[in-house]
Amino acid sequence: MIRFNVPPLIGGEKKYLEQVLANRKFCGDGDFTRRCQNLIEQKFGTKRALLTTSCTHALEMAGLLCDFQPREEVIMPSFTFVSTANAFALHAASPVFIDIRPETMNLDERLIEDAVTPRTRAIVCMHYAGVACRMDRIMEIAGRHGLAVIEDAAQGVMAQWNGRFHGTIGHIGCYSFHETKNYTSGEGGALLINDEKFRERAEIIREKGTNRSRFLRGEVDKYTWVDLGSSYLPSELNAAFLLAQLEQAETLNSDRLASWQRYFTGLKPLEDAGKISLPFIPDCCVHNAHMFYIKTADLAERTALTEHLKQNGVQAVFHYVPLHSSVAGMKYGRFHGTDRYTTRESERLLRLPLYYGMTPEDCDAVIEAVTRFYRH
Repeated sequence: MIRFNVPPLIGGEKKYLEQVLANRKFCGDGDFTRRCQNLIEQKFGTKRALLTTSCTHALEMAGLLCDFQPREEVIMPSFTFVSTANAFALHAASPVFIDIRPETMNLDERLIEDAVTPRTRAIVCMHYAGVACRMDRIMEIAGRHGLAVIEDAAQGVMAQWNGRFHGTIGHIGCYSFHETKNYTSGEGGALLINDEKFRERAEIIREKGTNRSRFLRGEVDKYTWVDLGSSYLPSELNAAFLLAQLEQAETLNSDRLASWQRYFTGLKPLEDAGKISLPFIPDCCVHNAHMFYIKTADLAERTALTEHLKQNGVQAVFHYVPLHSSVAGMKYGRFHGTDRYTTRESERLLRLPLYYGMTPEDCDAVIEAVTRFYRH
């Protein structure tokens, strides 16, 4: 069986984990946490990076930082993971879902303006498959209406839009280091602060609502509870594992890109024949090969292809069920406008296996299995 995902191992993880065990410093904000945060800040160009226990928790912190009041609204795509909406609904905000661009599966920035109301406080843009939303237009709309922009860049570590890394363009960015992502700590994430006004409060929220970070820097003589917050710190074991991978980010990235390109080249004849659609990468984007997907004609064809691949030893999976059609989505949010593409495109999309260390032979076996389905 060619597995859909194999969590990456780059080689230095064991050494760093052994150092944590030798140091007997296991809880968060130790040396490895600081090294990860410094690396993210320097490499990607954000004002402040804070490791978290997950991207979900980074998004929840963003929700707290936006200080939503009941019934205030946040605009986002419906085609996204549940955490994108849940993080804000938890803090009294109402998700307002809008349709996507079918070519990238990202929210359609042309529909944002019409969804803005006096209650709108923020826009959440999720960069699907490591391909950026139209950030120039989104930031322009946000600036005109005084809205915060949160980048759900869970899939976008190392990807760029117009020379800027995902997560560093909006006011707040959120990364994921789950084991299904390009770089992993098993479970983990990061909050990127790009607007200085959020910096101090982000540290407080992450430290259970205390000013402990200021105390450790010698800025106050004792620390105490000053705001809402929770425990969002990952352990040093998670940080050590992650650091080994972030230090070799280019190596992992190049390997995944090679597999992605092999898929694209091998499956292009099927697209040219009108059998499937392949991913589209806009000129302004540098993607990170987070995933490779194809689009079939419809749900029935996708179901048949998925079963065909399973029978041929290939694990392929579909992705999100649109949030606006879910029980919680209907309870806590609403869809603005017309669902022209979200549901239709989500039912066509099928993700193929892609991971660090995938062999050319395995890529070719997947390509051959897909090709054989359409040949017959």
